Amino acid sequence: MDDSPALVVVPLKRPTSETTIVSIYSMYGDGQPVKELADTELPYYTDFGAHSPLSPPPPSTLPTPSLSFRTSATSSRSQESTILPPTPLPLPEPQVPSDSEDVDAFHVRSTYAQLEASGVRGDGFEDGVERTRARVGPSRSSQLNAFAALDDGTEKSKSLGPKELETLASVDRYGFFAGPSHDRLVLLASSPLLKRLAPVRAPSGTAPASPPALSSLPPTRPPPKETGRIAKWMRMMVPLTRDAGANVVTWCVKQGKEAKLRRRVYKGIPDAWRGASWDYMMERYSSLGAREVDALAREYTDALDKPSTYDVQIDLDVPRTISGHIMFRTRYGAGQRSLFHVLHSFSLRCPKCGYVQGMGPIAATLLCYFDPARVYAALVRLHDAYTLHTVFSPGFPGLLEAIYVQERITQQMMPDVFDAFRRHMISTTSYATKWYITLFSNSVPFQTQLRLWDAFLLEGYDVFVAVAVAIVWVYRDQITSSTANFETVLSLLSSFFVPEDEDVLMNWIGRTLGDKKLRASMRGWKEEWRGLVAAGKEGTALL
Repeated sequence: MDDSPALVVVPLKRPTSETTIVSIYSMYGDGQPVKELADTELPYYTDFGAHSPLSPPPPSTLPTPSLSFRTSATSSRSQESTILPPTPLPLPEPQVPSDSEDVDAFHVRSTYAQLEASGVRGDGFEDGVERTRARVGPSRSSQLNAFAALDDGTEKSKSLGPKELETLASVDRYGFFAGPSHDRLVLLASSPLLKRLAPVRAPSGTAPASPPALSSLPPTRPPPKETGRIAKWMRMMVPLTRDAGANVVTWCVKQGKEAKLRRRVYKGIPDAWRGASWDYMMERYSSLGAREVDALAREYTDALDKPSTYDVQIDLDVPRTISGHIMFRTRYGAGQRSLFHVLHSFSLRCPKCGYVQGMGPIAATLLCYFDPARVYAALVRLHDAYTLHTVFSPGFPGLLEAIYVQERITQQMMPDVFDAFRRHMISTTSYATKWYITLFSNSVPFQTQLRLWDAFLLEGYDVFVAVAVAIVWVYRDQITSSTANFETVLSLLSSFFVPEDEDVLMNWIGRTLGDKKLRASMRGWKEEWRGLVAAGKEGTALL
């Protein structure tokens, strides 16, 4: 028998009146424990009941390690036994939907719970097998195909094969296989952004109505100064809190270095520091610290056992959310499961917001840097402190407020562009809604999106108003062209924008938001919009 250690975790039913505590051991082939790894409270996993898409697993023909565990309703842990799990892991005991839970929603939730316990084969490399949007068929071949897609317990321990190595070699530094599937890639030129935002008149109108389209995205490369910036951030950031194992949990800016933070954020946070710096800036902006984040992590876990009326819609959206990323490629892989669980729990957080599609790309981006519980906490911070509550509330009042501010800036600084929008009857909501509701996650390359979020987490939602104005500023000649019309302008502003130089774009945004007079005007326009809403006049206030 192989003498290498193996680790097995088995999902166990947790009765409502007690807690199941499991001590996990790593076992050698002779059955002797090497080390007790953890005393872990397992989540409560449910099964499909009458809607099970899987046949019972066939008897295992492979040797399986044993798992020593002890159960207790209190702190006493005297009962001990040993079980031999089959491979893959068995389905938990059948459960039934709650009184108010839709059967289809229960099927979705329980499928994700079961697959969280078993895992899936080829995570990140295979497409996976659909189990919820289309049920697994009753035929033996369908059942066997679904069973074969489960993890057999070797996924995390076996060596990478040629296919896996080839797949990994094909992704960029952020984990994407290829560029976005967008009909129109256009260059966001740098030359207009070299001029500060100020009142300007349109030229004679001889510019072409559309800029040249790009055939593909440029390759993603590390910024040339990233190594030096990593060292600077290392000197600027210091540990704030540590866990019981002395690992750093949260960071803060060293005393005396705060004045450098804004400049360094706009220059670009090194990717190695992005998770730590994002967490710091969210804590700084929201005043929700480590203690509150821990409480939110427990809230996230507790919500996984509760039904949500949005589960079916979330499941529909999960596989089409940044599916070009290796973490979200495999159906029901770890990335898709985490995304579903985060959105499920968050849909229960605010009854008024519930779930909207724009939450998916935001949560998926955060999952690239945080574990699911911390992503849930980050979404709560964004919802409560960064005004996303108003963006996602019915009627999207925060989004409309941002659009009103964008229109006032456009009218003041680019009056000919504003008149062109009015002449062609182009509403700002027709092209900018997706910008504001997804925080530009589906409109610019991922690397650009990250830099925009760097600034957003530092300064707030006004950053995206500045980005929207920047895009209109760059294409003002095309919008006011004598050959422009409704279709050309709307097509242009619905494009996927590829900055010619990200540093130039970020410098322009930083200068614009650093203009104290403009920021004061933006605050005034927000108050003006709220007055219009209170008076019931908002319907005629936008283009």
